[in-house]
Amino acid sequence: MLVLAGDIGGTSTRLATFRVEGEKVAVASQEVYPSRQFTGLVELVRKFVASHGQVADAACFSIAGPVRGEHVVTPNLGWVVDAKDLSRRLAIATVYLMNDLEANAYGIATLESSDIAVLNPGAPDAAGNAAVISAGTGLGEAGLYWDGSGRRPFATEGGHTDFAPRNQLEVELFLHLLGRFGRVSCERIVSGPGLHNIYQFLRDTDRGAESEDVVTAMREESPPAVISRFALAGKCPLCVRALDIFVSLYGAEAGNFALKVMATGGVFLGGGIAPKIIEKLHGPLFMETFTAKGRLKSLMESMPVRVILNDMTALRGAARYAALRVS
Repeated sequence: MLVLAGDIGGTSTRLATFRVEGEKVAVASQEVYPSRQFTGLVELVRKFVASHGQVADAACFSIAGPVRGEHVVTPNLGWVVDAKDLSRRLAIATVYLMNDLEANAYGIATLESSDIAVLNPGAPDAAGNAAVISAGTGLGEAGLYWDGSGRRPFATEGGHTDFAPRNQLEVELFLHLLGRFGRVSCERIVSGPGLHNIYQFLRDTDRGAESEDVVTAMREESPPAVISRFALAGKCPLCVRALDIFVSLYGAEAGNFALKVMATGGVFLGGGIAPKIIEKLHGPLFMETFTAKGRLKSLMESMPVRVILNDMTALRGAARYAALRVS
């Protein structure tokens, strides 16, 4: 079966065709496009099809946003996407839409050991529900519940829940962002823009001097990428502190979500940020805050924690989902 799959994010959109046989998915063609250079998904898919000329048996698009009734308005792009409209305008008989983190959850079954980095091995007999949390342009969260024979993914919008500060510094960060946005969700902090928000808070409250090299680089590149690069290189104390706070909060929120879905089977970090800061995640800070859940610390320590390194996981998951539904 030939499946057209898409992973639509606030920054970039990946499109690919896959030949799917059971759990095996093989790429036939693929492209990456800057999302904001297009007015909508139809225009983007038509460009892809015109370039590759393949006729798909079905299509599935994973989208960063709440999918309701095969319809979604993307929160970070403002695109209106409807499955029936796509089917008609693209002349594809069967079109599915799904949340991007749910697609990541479906894609986990297609990964090899080389696609995963282990942060915490967890208990040798770890089993049960699992969780996926991904920081990128936004913050996505999905669960996989254990039904007795396998794991079934489900979408959430947990990244948009309220941020809860844990100490005086985070209280001040919360109040700073409350003044800017009127409400502070976890996504305002645990995301690429969130890292920039943390950096600006530290700068604006005189907790670090801004480097001219960083300011210059931010004129040409995405601020979160600049902050991460300078922090990992140890070239900017302000960037180092911002990334430390980000990693601490990422670990705390991953632990919160793991508790909510009782992810004794494991937690997976997806998204674009985790692989780029993997050396920082391998340090003690992430797991310290992940497991810092008081009386449930031992439970948290028993949960395997892994980073997804394969940036096509959501695409593979969308293709697998479509093949499962059509068959």
